[in-house]
Amino acid sequence: MADIVTLKAICDELKLDPRDARERLSAAASDAKSNPELAKARKPRTPWQWVKGAAAEKEARRALQPKKPA
Repeated sequence: MADIVTLKAICDELKLDPRDARERLSAAASDAKSNPELAKARKPRTPWQWVKGAAAEKEARRALQPKKPA
């Protein structure tokens, strides 16, 4: 069975607030042009989780990275 990475695990790793992370992921998933794998992987009313190493997980991590000030 494939390893599963949950949003909680990513939030613990990056020290993020889960509520803020869910909002950011929802916004990123709604932009299918920028994040096609994340948009395909998103299923409403299900937990945010991905197969470890999948393209959708990489897009999710990229969406959750802190924004660097200009």
